[in-house]
Amino acid sequence: MTQQNRDGGKLRIAQVAPLFIRVPPARYGGTERVVSALTEELVRRGHEVTLFAAGTSSTSARLRPASPRPLWELDAHERLAYEIAEVEDVARCSHQFDLIHWHLEFLHWLMAGEIQTPSITTLHGRLDGDAIRKLFAHHSNEPVISISDAQRRPLSDLTLNWVATVHHGLNLSSTYRLGAGDGGYLVFVGRSTPEKGLATAIRVAIRCGLRLKIAARIEPADLDYHRSQVVPLLEHPLVDWLGEATDCEKVALLEGAIALLMPIGWEEPFGLSFIEALSTGTPVITRPLGSVPEMMRHGEHGFFADTEDELAAACLRIDSIDRASCRKWAIERFSAERMTDDYEAAYVWLLGVPGVPRAEDAVAASRTVG
Repeated sequence: MTQQNRDGGKLRIAQVAPLFIRVPPARYGGTERVVSALTEELVRRGHEVTLFAAGTSSTSARLRPASPRPLWELDAHERLAYEIAEVEDVARCSHQFDLIHWHLEFLHWLMAGEIQTPSITTLHGRLDGDAIRKLFAHHSNEPVISISDAQRRPLSDLTLNWVATVHHGLNLSSTYRLGAGDGGYLVFVGRSTPEKGLATAIRVAIRCGLRLKIAARIEPADLDYHRSQVVPLLEHPLVDWLGEATDCEKVALLEGAIALLMPIGWEEPFGLSFIEALSTGTPVITRPLGSVPEMMRHGEHGFFADTEDELAAACLRIDSIDRASCRKWAIERFSAERMTDDYEAAYVWLLGVPGVPRAEDAVAASRTVG
């Protein structure tokens, strides 16, 4: 590593993305969208970035294909082999980098002893359950980044090597515009799953007499829920099923909506659809679970509610929320630039630059809490 890099200058960084879909996603995809935003901003700042990702990915960094196509397009028996091969490829060329940033959850930890390059892992998923606790019992020293403070709670009694909490960021100011919300409808954007609360959202919209437009993906694991709980409700004339939306379609939907209605039923680690909605000025109606209270303020950017009656009442007073304030909040707190600032602070701390404050403190200090 050069002295310039030790002093927090330009770095040779490996960004290691999941392979299931391309980077950035053509349609639904959270982790890959965040990895893309981070990678592009790091390149813009002059870092030398190599992106390990599916071969059809698009980036201004150096792309090192780890599979010919996204894994969802390949036979199931090939997928694990490509994921293992990606980790081994990173390990083989790890000496070429100053730092490796993993977004694979845990698979690469099996190679931790063979990689001397400083590495950091962003955990993008849920951290509850006995299996996760057992894993961390064996890997408590791995430097990890959480995507919300709420994501850490299931492991709060364990002593782990948390580097920082870095909230996700996207290119919100350029991709999303302030919408008038003049479409007269509620919108749901995400997956048809009980965790996202789609069936609840439909019942609430019908109770309010408001149209609900649904842009949702159906995962194989959620087919039973979708068929039994959602499909019977789709026949109502106030409900429009649009299927999975492209980015352009999603932006247009959010701009015209009076609110994003997503009454989640789980401890959401981070919901990109919330910040996407807020960046168009569209307020959010949801339950105050998981990371959501870190992403918005009740009464300022939408409403928190628990029961279907309370959710319906919130929908009917959404006009009290100022759309311009919602957008301002999202742009200031959840931009790709802010996210990259936080990750650079984590990188510099990980590399042991003298005099640099602990990454957790630097990131916390950078947050604007108005």
